[in-house]
Formats: sequence, structure tokens, C-alpha cells
Amino acid sequence: MYNILINKDKTSNMTNIVVVQDGKVVEIYNEALNEERLEGNIYLGKVKNIMPGMQSAFIDIGESKNALVHIKDLIPKASNVTGNVFEDTSKMNISKIIKSGDEILVQVKRDCNKQKGPRVTTDIKLYGRFIILLPCSKFITISQKIEDKEEEKRLKNIVKNSLPKEYGAIIRTVAKDRKEEEIKKEINFLISMWNSILKNSDSMKNKKMAPIQIFNNSGITGKIITDLAENNLEKIYTNEKELKDNYIDLKDKIEIIDNPLEKFEAKKYMNPNRKIWLNCGGFITIDCTEALTAIDVNSAKFTGKRDLEKTVLKVNLEATEEIAKQVRLRDIGGIIIIDYIDMDNEEDREKVRNYMIECFKKDRSKVQVMEFTKLGLLEITRKHILGR
Repeated sequence: MYNILINKDKTSNMTNIVVVQDGKVVEIYNEALNEERLEGNIYLGKVKNIMPGMQSAFIDIGESKNALVHIKDLIPKASNVTGNVFEDTSKMNISKIIKSGDEILVQVKRDCNKQKGPRVTTDIKLYGRFIILLPCSKFITISQKIEDKEEEKRLKNIVKNSLPKEYGAIIRTVAKDRKEEEIKKEINFLISMWNSILKNSDSMKNKKMAPIQIFNNSGITGKIITDLAENNLEKIYTNEKELKDNYIDLKDKIEIIDNPLEKFEAKKYMNPNRKIWLNCGGFITIDCTEALTAIDVNSAKFTGKRDLEKTVLKVNLEATEEIAKQVRLRDIGGIIIIDYIDMDNEEDREKVRNYMIECFKKDRSKVQVMEFTKLGLLEITRKHILGR
């Protein structure tokens, strides 16, 4: 069962969004009131500069920084699983696909930071609760978390029979066991939304108004509510009174209160530390860099009594549970390297790895736990919930 806490703090100029699962705080997001995330927004952009050597181009989307588009985000998807990740574009010429001055419809796939502008794509996605509509692709795929083959077949047939031939879709985990009428209703809604976006885009082109925003994704708040609206959502606690007007279909689940962060003791989780102590006396440290996140496990005060191997295993297992919790809480994505206390026993390493897989089962994001390296490091890859 999920609860969402949304706290609009005008003093700090921030909106805090907290996701609570089964009574425990599991995810925390912060969004500056004057720096709304661009991710998911759709723009009618204007091509500014072509860079043939990098197979990329800069697109003016009307924001503070020009956006970057790579040729792999301009061509049709080669695979419904890997997209264009393995597509050989070395013999292609981006100048033959787009030209300076062209007006193109793009969606922000990765937000900007202090160093770089946003990354955009022409492979636009519209997010619903049960499906993600792919108006620029023709394949239908399904969440790997739906393991029942009969249910997979049922859902694919519903979507296939409801979609026009030129559309594709990704069926989300929450679609499992939903009624056909619910899924069809959402598909029709998303198609209607796409038609409205196209109509608006054509109108802006005719009026020579590019660059201009065509669709706003409602930032982090909108994404979290959309993701969890039908996923055993119990309540949304917020001090943002306008929320009931923005989400009329959820108004019965929205409760306006003065201090949402007082619920579920969420306030104490708002400033995560680099160093986290474990109950056994050990601790972990988390250091995030541009390339990866490094997590170190230390036995510290915990020395055990007699058996060194059992002591090491106990600390590493407790650290594993805390690491899975902290990774989800902070929405850490990309490559994560964990330096455990050295384990000589292969069986112990496998216990730790299997426990890590078990601990990540409740994570809403896609997580892959690799094998231990020769240096005794455990590598994990995780996709950001917010797609950064």
C-alpha cells in the first residue's frame, strides 16, 4: 500500500515529494518551485547547429540552454528491447536527417544540469497508469515484472486490438489483472492527448512560434502521482490546495493538511547523510560522482566474538539491506559499485549477492545485480525512477 506526501515549502522554495510503502519511507524527491524539471515535456524546437562529427545537433527549445539530440534519437527504433543502443550509426549522416532551421517535435529525455543542457528525442512517449503510448513506434512490449504468460498474452491482445496500427505501447506492471475497459479507456485518452499535441504543434508551426513548449509533464509531482495512482494508492497528503483541482479523479484520496512531512516521520529522512550507521555497529558510506556511485562497507565498532567469517558475513548482510534502502530512497541510478568487507568464502559472497537481489524486489525501478568482480566488488546498475 502506497501513500504520497507532497509538501510545498515557500520558505525554502522547494516542493518535497515522499513515497511511503507499507508505512515506511522509501523514496524522496525535491523540486525547486522556480526550477521545474523539463523531463517529459514536449517542445516544438528549432535546429540551431549540426555537428556531423558527433552525429548530434543542438535544438533551441525555448529554455535557458539549448538541447542536444543524437542521431540515435532521431532514427526509428531498431529493437523493442534495446532501442538504438547497438545501432551502428557510423555510416549515417545526421545532416541528411535534419538541417539547421528545421522545426521538429521533441521530448526531453534527460534534464539539464549545471554543465549540460537537456537531452531530447523525437521518440515521444506519453505516460499513462497502465501503458506508455509510443506514437512514433510500432512495437508492443510488456513489463518484465509480469511473469504470468497467460496474463501477458491477454494484455498484449487488449492493447494490440485497441491501438491504431501506426502506434506502439509499453504495458506497465500495474496493468496486471486490470479490466479490459479500463485499459481501453486510457489508450483512447492518450491517443486523444497525442492528437491534441499534434494539432497544437501544427498551429504553432503555421504561426512561426517555434521554439515553444507544447506539452507540460507536471514535473516530479505529476510523474509520481501518475505512476502510483492505481498502484494500491491509499492517500495523498499535501498542503497544496490546488492539487484537488488538478487531479479531480483522485480528489477522494487527497487530504489537505498543514504539515505533510509529519506523517510517517518523513521529516527525519529529508537530509540523507554520506555516512550511515548500521545496527550491528558497522557503517556504510555513499559517494556519488558523475560516472558512478561508490559505496563502502566498514565493520567499525562491530568485531564479533570468535568467528571472523561469520562476523564479516553479518556486517555485509546488514549493509546489503541498508544499501538497497538508501539507493531507492535517494533514487541513485547508473553504475553502483559496492566495496564489501573482504569475504574469502565464495558461498558467503553468493549469499550477499542473492540477498541484494531479494532486497531490491520492492524497488519500482529496474535493477540488475552483477556477479562479484575479481577484486571482490559488487556491481549494480539501476535506472532512475525519474529517468535522469
